Amino acid sequence: MVHTSPFPAADIPDVQLVSYVLRHAERLRDEPALVDGPSGRTLTYGEFAGAVKGLAGGLAARGFGKGDVLAIMSPNVPEYAVAFHGTAWAGGTVTTVNPTYTAREVRHQLEDSGATLLVTVSMFGDVAREAAEGTRVTDVVTIDPGPGLSLSDLMGEPMSEPVATGPNDVVCLPYSSGTTGLSKGVMLSNRNLVANLVQSEPVLPIAEGEAVLSFLPFFHIYGMQVLMNAALAYGGKVITMPRFDLEQFLTLASENRVKRAFVVPPVVLALAKHPLVDKFDLSALESLFSGAAPLGAELASEAGARLGCEVVQGYGMTELSPVSHATPVGQYKPGTIGVLVPSTEARIVDPDTGKDLGVGEDGEIWVRGPQVMVGYLNNEEATSATIDADGWLHTGDIGHVDDHGHFEIVDRLKELIKYKGFQVPPAELEALLVTHAAVADAAVIGVPDAEAGELPKAFVVLKPDAKATAQDIQQFVAKEVAHYKQIQLVEFVEEIPKSASGKILRRLLRQKSS
Repeated sequence: MVHTSPFPAADIPDVQLVSYVLRHAERLRDEPALVDGPSGRTLTYGEFAGAVKGLAGGLAARGFGKGDVLAIMSPNVPEYAVAFHGTAWAGGTVTTVNPTYTAREVRHQLEDSGATLLVTVSMFGDVAREAAEGTRVTDVVTIDPGPGLSLSDLMGEPMSEPVATGPNDVVCLPYSSGTTGLSKGVMLSNRNLVANLVQSEPVLPIAEGEAVLSFLPFFHIYGMQVLMNAALAYGGKVITMPRFDLEQFLTLASENRVKRAFVVPPVVLALAKHPLVDKFDLSALESLFSGAAPLGAELASEAGARLGCEVVQGYGMTELSPVSHATPVGQYKPGTIGVLVPSTEARIVDPDTGKDLGVGEDGEIWVRGPQVMVGYLNNEEATSATIDADGWLHTGDIGHVDDHGHFEIVDRLKELIKYKGFQVPPAELEALLVTHAAVADAAVIGVPDAEAGELPKAFVVLKPDAKATAQDIQQFVAKEVAHYKQIQLVEFVEEIPKSASGKILRRLLRQKSS
């Protein structure tokens, strides 16, 4: 049974991503497009478009063009959007890197993506330069003045027209964690991203001039598409925050009369319970839109009652550009992720038999639409395992749909751990843990946590006569991975339960932890 969107089909223009994002730039040329939240520094739409075209011209003068990849490893600042869209205007592909990654993690992405330039900020310069060693990266460029090239040094003669790229050409290459090891490059085309901006407009009705508070990182598909690209394409005012700070968030939300806040469950928790919230005027707030991880109905209700606004959920994946489900204004149902966005289909499928299930029955959610990724970079096997021959993307999430087309997620078929909205691949941590001199075997699962969603927990088998404390294990992992991948809990066990084929039986470990 194929479920369809209650909205009319989307009219998706055959244009490049940057052209769509800049569609109102000339008309709004004197209006603020990007504002640095902490300082108030502003780029108008005219200045933003000019900087995009100037960077593209400078990149072209250096020989950078179609088929080349530029990596951005930066917190949210206005110049992030300039680097992103300047690269795309020059015909290149952007790969977005988590700035909290270790040099080892960054190097994997640089090598896999084939990036030749790396744009960062001075704070992360040392990690960036260490990661770039031995890769194809020729220059590490800082957005702010640094010891080497800065972004302003790359500016050149403005390129009035973009380098021609097709709708199926890859314009963005974010990396998504998988259950089987290191992260994979998700190939998103011009059509994927433009389509999802058009599809999202009915459910994310950002008005021209509306302030969009942007602390969710632009390297993550949620921040990149919803808070940066969509807000700019709709004519909004993007207020960047380099990191989440509750007091700064509340200050900026109050000063800018924020109507719609795009958040993740830990922020909903803070807004529901933290005493600091009462000191700020949030009367302009009409809705909290939560994504990236499941939000409990009780917490949503508590936050909504305190703030006097609607608290709703959406659903998506990096591989879906990212939005496939969202809750239209005034149609929230507790615990649900909303309805299908325009031009999107879904099926609920029994993961064991492959048969379609009926309304109210739990199965794996499959999605099909123009927002489905081109595939995984350099990984045909993973691509074919995720997208079938008929174009259905198998999400790995278990859920159901009700009589009114509202979907609910109840479990995950995949084993990814979701810590504060970030995806943590257990296999990557397990592979790292067994390199510890005292560890014979290990398994990692997520255990429920009210604030974080899930906490990564390691079950560790020590070698005979070897000694190690939980703190030893945690410190060993912490040196090698980003903060959100770090082991929060350790339990020493005699053995790791496994199937006859050697697969870790995580279900038994979850039962042990419950």
